Amino acid sequence: MPNSTPEGPSANRSAMTMDAIKRYILAHELQTGDPLPTEAELCADLGVSRSSVREAMRKLDALDIVHSRRGSGSYVGAMSLDPLVETLILRSALDAGDGYKSLAEVVDIRKALDLGIGVDLVAAMRGTRNPELRRCVADMREHAEKGESYYEQDIDFHLGLLHYLDNRILSQLTSAMWLIHRTVGPTLRRAGREASLLTAAAHDAILDACEKGDLDDYYAAVELHYTPLRDLLDQPESDE
Repeated sequence: MPNSTPEGPSANRSAMTMDAIKRYILAHELQTGDPLPTEAELCADLGVSRSSVREAMRKLDALDIVHSRRGSGSYVGAMSLDPLVETLILRSALDAGDGYKSLAEVVDIRKALDLGIGVDLVAAMRGTRNPELRRCVADMREHAEKGESYYEQDIDFHLGLLHYLDNRILSQLTSAMWLIHRTVGPTLRRAGREASLLTAAAHDAILDACEKGDLDDYYAAVELHYTPLRDLLDQPESDE
């Protein structure tokens, strides 16, 4: 690691030290769980004080870029989207009087993701058979018939589709959006039985379209999927 981080204002030193540590991770092609240099080694390599290294590591830990284990040093973190999720959940909680707007924004992102992957997903799934995803849909219908929510089955279904794309970041982003939805959703009015059944049927239609390789049907099914939820969010004060 080059000795190229000059001393300066405290905030500046911390930011520059963070950047240097990230460059080290990239340059050495480190993966989650790989050990990082000791604090003393970082100080020597970067030419900064222990306080600068500690502050940088603390901030990187909060971002899940590194993970410090008491007594055993620091390691490359999972680099998950957990910090983003926590921030958005807090933002939604602060928007106490406008929770529907926050959830609507998350739903719009989810829909955009589903539409955006259409071409690749339909191509990847054409001609496949997916009994596990069919069981997810059947479980959704069963819960809907009982007036119950089916968050677990819903996220399992969408992550099952994404398995065909082998895109880890996309899967993490989808999971993040769902976690926010699941956290904020229970504070809002629950969808009625008819809307829940319609949403379950839309999942069945999405899977049909993917297995047939029909992009137009896929887009139509995604629109059907989000229509009941958007109707619910657009009329938050109406009775079910």
